[in-house]
Amino acid sequence: MILGLLKEVEAEKRVAFLPEIVTKLVQLKVEVIVEKDAGAKAFHDNEAYRNAGAKDLKREEVLKKADLLVQIGEPDPDLINSLKTNQIWLSQYNPLWNKEIVKKFQNKGITSFSMDSIPRTSRAQSMDVLSSMATVAGYKAVLQAANELPVFFPMFMTAAGTIRPATVLILGAGVAGLQAIAIARKLGAQVEAFDVRAAVKEEVMSLGAKFVEVEGAIDDSAAGGYAVEQTEEFKKKQQEVINDHAAKADVVICTAQIPGRKAPLLIPTKVVERMKPGSVIIDLAASSGGNCELTKDNETVIHKKVKIVGQSEYPSHMPADASKMFGKNVFNFLQLLIAEDGSLNLDFEDDIIKGTCITHEGKILNERVKSFIES
Repeated sequence: MILGLLKEVEAEKRVAFLPEIVTKLVQLKVEVIVEKDAGAKAFHDNEAYRNAGAKDLKREEVLKKADLLVQIGEPDPDLINSLKTNQIWLSQYNPLWNKEIVKKFQNKGITSFSMDSIPRTSRAQSMDVLSSMATVAGYKAVLQAANELPVFFPMFMTAAGTIRPATVLILGAGVAGLQAIAIARKLGAQVEAFDVRAAVKEEVMSLGAKFVEVEGAIDDSAAGGYAVEQTEEFKKKQQEVINDHAAKADVVICTAQIPGRKAPLLIPTKVVERMKPGSVIIDLAASSGGNCELTKDNETVIHKKVKIVGQSEYPSHMPADASKMFGKNVFNFLQLLIAEDGSLNLDFEDDIIKGTCITHEGKILNERVKSFIES
């Protein structure tokens, strides 16, 4: 099998895997070809890929020769049009949100895999790019908040008196939220966290944060670790609690998202206007509408002296380690597709392969995506 690594679009600094993964793939008898300068923005040049056993070629040659194509971001329409029906596509293209891409793959008969559809099982943890990239996002969100905030994070005892610690509210205690809690605590802030999933309370408290609890949430035990849509009554009660805590916070970090749907609105404009001047909101849900009503994706908005940072590209801001993590996840998944002789092995009896495959031979295989597309 010939595996082709594509260069990302201009704004994306990551690459789907680093030269260290090329070495592993070559050991599995896979031929690797890399688009020239694919890893340049992640600080790995063409020579590094060649030394690992890959050939660096122009984009047109990679597209022509590769049996399986890999990149991080979603493909643009022109790229999909240039693919051959017998090629395999692998990236993180958010099929629950990008229905048109799914349909294009389906209509062209392309077999496509989306890494953000990896099943949430213990066996698939080593392939979970969402968790890896959320770790980066949670880390960077706190660092930017500390940089933007006009007050200290930790408490200081100084000759000028005592400086109180900043109060940080984390909305959503998934991987990004938990990482944000850990970093904010390390920087000395007082941290509170809210999540509709009561099961994360213990994790939140183990990191030294206070868990903001709202009773009456719908049981989410069958949701595979994702948040679920809640009742209107619960949302009203939840909003009142969040309003009060956000108004007192110096920093609010928003991470709450529901796959395939608009992010829940947790910080309406009226709450922003109750916050202290100089307060900072970092909204990691910006790409799906944001948890704050005033959020604009990849922009910073200042409203009534409160700064709202809409940011969905933090992993790209740490391209070296983010690429390392993403590439390791990709390699762990690719091992399932590679036979002993290095050929392609599409075993749809494997729950991970079947769950991650979105389209195959003109059909939508992923049941969750299929239900979203047809609804």
